[in-house]
Amino acid sequence: MKPSSPTAAVGTALHLVKTPNFVKFAAVALLSLSVALLFYHHPSFPSAAFSASNSTSTALNSTSIAANTTSIASNSSSPSSAILKVKKLPPPPPSVAQRTGIVDENGAMTEDFDVGEFDPSLMEELRDLKGGAEETEKRNEPEIVKYGKFKPCDESKIDYIPCLDSFERHCPDSTLVCIIPMPNGYQKSLPWPRSRDELWLHNVPDTRLVQDQGSQYSMSVKDDKISFQDGGSDQYLNLVSQVVFLVKNMVPEIDFGHQTRIALDIGSGIGSFAASLFKYNVVTLSIGTKDVHKNQIQFALERGLPAMVAGFGARRLPYASQAFDLIRCSGSGIDLTVDNGVLLLEVNRLLRAGRYFVWGGPQVDNNGSEMEDLAARICWQLVKKEGNVGIWCKPLNNSCYLGREIGAQPPLCSSSEDPDNVWYVNMTACITPLPKDGNGGNVSVWPARLHSPPDRLQSIKMDAMISRKELMKAESRYWNEIIGSYVRAFHWKEQNFRNVLDMRAGFGGFAAALNDLELTSWVMNVVPVNGFNTLPVIYDRGLLGVMHDWCEPFDTYPRSYDLIHAAGLFSDERKRAKCNFSTILLEMDRMLRPGGTVYIRDTLAVIGEIHDVASAMGWVVMVHDTSEGPHASWKFLACEKRMP
Repeated sequence: MKPSSPTAAVGTALHLVKTPNFVKFAAVALLSLSVALLFYHHPSFPSAAFSASNSTSTALNSTSIAANTTSIASNSSSPSSAILKVKKLPPPPPSVAQRTGIVDENGAMTEDFDVGEFDPSLMEELRDLKGGAEETEKRNEPEIVKYGKFKPCDESKIDYIPCLDSFERHCPDSTLVCIIPMPNGYQKSLPWPRSRDELWLHNVPDTRLVQDQGSQYSMSVKDDKISFQDGGSDQYLNLVSQVVFLVKNMVPEIDFGHQTRIALDIGSGIGSFAASLFKYNVVTLSIGTKDVHKNQIQFALERGLPAMVAGFGARRLPYASQAFDLIRCSGSGIDLTVDNGVLLLEVNRLLRAGRYFVWGGPQVDNNGSEMEDLAARICWQLVKKEGNVGIWCKPLNNSCYLGREIGAQPPLCSSSEDPDNVWYVNMTACITPLPKDGNGGNVSVWPARLHSPPDRLQSIKMDAMISRKELMKAESRYWNEIIGSYVRAFHWKEQNFRNVLDMRAGFGGFAAALNDLELTSWVMNVVPVNGFNTLPVIYDRGLLGVMHDWCEPFDTYPRSYDLIHAAGLFSDERKRAKCNFSTILLEMDRMLRPGGTVYIRDTLAVIGEIHDVASAMGWVVMVHDTSEGPHASWKFLACEKRMP
């Protein structure tokens, strides 16, 4: 066979190139190569769309290009009609780190945080824990109220305590709608510690106590002041000195200022026992009724001593169980053994496990056997009895209670009875059992206990479980930062605040900050009834506290406090819709001393109305931004009740 010439071979190749099948194959190959190069150079494109210019467009995936090349080519009128279209998709959003808690990355408190997974079925329980009947629907905006200037009350109300004109708390049907007048000759209270030893005569309108029992209480009038001297009659001040001596020296385990930090003095007179213990770093709350002399507690408050008007009768006192490290009762008119010992059993509820009760006065000898019998039946151990003073110790656990004979009296309280339910709750003649885990009796010594989260923190009914210790510490840091700025910007240390009221105390962080920053103040920490009951934690930290409903008057005299603080109170009360803002603010004015100061931190939704009411009461009001800046959802008001 004759070999083909080169010319013939070239001609054959040119013939093959011109065939239709070759043209189709080349078009498909070029298209495939283009797609491959596109994906090689643009890997971020997740998909591509292809279309051909005939009557029907065919969309293809990059994974099926090879399998469908023939179909694409056959549906195209020509190789050049195959067009590549690419749709550029937006890049995925950047991942956002989820934050939990109430402190942002800068260490500042924030309302913008993630609480994690939420079960809608828990909403009803959460509302119950908050104590509110908060509506789930969006509330209508409150009606805007215009306030005119409030008028002064009648002179007869100069020492008006609305709910305590008798031995029990009974509030009137109508609320106060006027400004309590200031006594004639009133002067700004003397600074601490000078106020402990003398006060302005005209700051206490009723001075019958000085006239009738001045020698007993070692009080005397000199010029325009009432003075409190050492010495006095054997009946009173020498008795106080004797009690302090016995408690300190004869029972060293009491350890004032360390093991013993918070004390209660029942029937305390003018606060001399509290004044004596202050030198040992013990904070003593003095309580008493508005009796025939009317104003013993007023004398204590004017001296700068912690005090409240409280009826020790049928209802529980508004303090936590195991609140006090030491309780003293000295009132000769108080019989703790009456009505099956219900009063002593209330003292037992209030006394911390393993701590001490001091009984002083002539009744120790006159009625000692009956008292000693009842104390033994509730498992108190008599530690020391000398003269008119007896000292008992409460047990640390329930072993003695459970070891009593069947039918022993008084009985143990029911396990369903909450010892910290105190608002308008009657006393019961039963022994409050101690927690099985020892909570309440196992607090740290002062001052470590101030910042050590107590074990009772975990037993509070609230909506945080694991993070409670972190929440308490965060609250303390938050208020330390804020109060530090107040000290610097508003010169708080120079203002000599002594009697301070925190109307919505939380865990007591505001009071703890005042202590940390060494302000010479004592703070009454109020836990509102519509919030979580943090009162046990406040006492376990070594602070004073009380439960209260701010739609009712507080149990104190007019002109009791130098500084009143309220953070988030009014927005909470608006949710309850039980009373209007003017009711609360008029009560604040009643409690505030002339020349006193009020600091209110709250949301923009309520701050305007608060400003209007405060101005109508005659306060000088300044609106300030919080540390979060002018666009934050909270503001604070600095208000001053100026002397006329």
